[in-house]
Amino acid sequence: MEKLWLSSPFLLEGQVRSVAVEIKAVKKWSLLYFKGIRGGDKLISINGNSIRDFLDYDFYVKDEKLLLEFEHKGKVKLIKISKSADDGIGLEFETYLMDKQQRCKNNCIFCFIDQNPRGMRESIYFKDDDSRLSFLFGNYITLTNLNDEDIDRIIKMHISPVNISVHTMNKELRVKMMKNKNAGNCLDYIKRLADAGIEINTQLVLCPGINDGKELEYSLSELSKLYPAVKSIAAVPVGVTKHREGLFDMPTYTKQTAAEVIRIIEAFGDGFKALTGTRLAYAADEFYLKAEEDMPDADYYESYPQIENGVGMWTSFYDEVSEVLREVNADAVTERKLSLATGVAAYPLIKGVADRMMLLFPELKINVYEIKNDFYGHTVTVAGLLTAQDLINQLKDKQLNGLLILPEVMLKDGGNLFLDDLTVEDVEKALNVNIDTVSADGADLVNKIIG
Repeated sequence: MEKLWLSSPFLLEGQVRSVAVEIKAVKKWSLLYFKGIRGGDKLISINGNSIRDFLDYDFYVKDEKLLLEFEHKGKVKLIKISKSADDGIGLEFETYLMDKQQRCKNNCIFCFIDQNPRGMRESIYFKDDDSRLSFLFGNYITLTNLNDEDIDRIIKMHISPVNISVHTMNKELRVKMMKNKNAGNCLDYIKRLADAGIEINTQLVLCPGINDGKELEYSLSELSKLYPAVKSIAAVPVGVTKHREGLFDMPTYTKQTAAEVIRIIEAFGDGFKALTGTRLAYAADEFYLKAEEDMPDADYYESYPQIENGVGMWTSFYDEVSEVLREVNADAVTERKLSLATGVAAYPLIKGVADRMMLLFPELKINVYEIKNDFYGHTVTVAGLLTAQDLINQLKDKQLNGLLILPEVMLKDGGNLFLDDLTVEDVEKALNVNIDTVSADGADLVNKIIG
């Protein structure tokens, strides 16, 4: 570390470098507050390393001896501090990214964002492909926004895991599917990351007749060669809305074609588990629903590595419900009437839970309503893409018993706003009902029903 203090490539005092991130505020009485740094100043580097975003900052600020380079009142200011490894230095920034979010450079034939109707809020149309959000929040990235320097940074910082939207390991096919000439060659980054010991979760958005069948078998084979760095593979079906004017003619999965995908995934998983002890690849719950097949049990999903991708969510939810119901004292359940509403995909699961609870606790009266997606089209069945308008139109003549419980995924970021910009209060007023929300946790649903 002393070498850095003596030989860091800083500018001369007074010169300002163009790359810098603005500081929102400095905590009172912190180390840098006493050094005169304030909100509006800019952080340029730490120990000679340029700071572009929170990833750089979080990595380099952990050293115990720091030489920090700031832009302060239009000039460079150098500050040396010593601290313990876990101490912060008091800087606060506007966002994790510290700069603008990176927009996707692809024009994928299956892109859901392109299938939104006109007239929605601007943020709905933003195509995110920001590697930093993958590291910070688990977003999936395509790698097409990255270059060799970005990969070197991931390896140097050992940022892990990385979540990658692969779609296909066939380079030529990937270029065609994503309409980006670099989409094939950047698959080589996956091997570089794997060789460096970076853990990788992958997803394949499958399109009927395009990257399933033999192409799916090839992708599974190629990704499995990178195990154990590749920790999991999720196959999810393409989402198709009714707003596809001028877009690629994309079919949807049928009972037969969904079953074919399941057979390929399960055959691969059976063989891979026999060799390694893990299945590695899983089909999303939606494939089982489309194929009208029973969901696998909890053991099949092992540690649920892709549950946020809709893989094993159904099984996990039902098991959570069963676990908490075993602990409920029936004598403590009092008379209660309420309603639940959800999307077409989850309706059989939620209806089954409600019927089971009414059988166990006769004091409960629960109405469960299936909401069809008129806004995006009936091929979209998940609750997270339902609008307030569809709720109002389909529930206005229903018996709601004064309380309506909705899945919180219907609301933007767990907040108060639906996709069509109506609020929870708007729906409550239109339906003359009180609304409560529930997470994707079976125990939470049981507790909300019991009250």
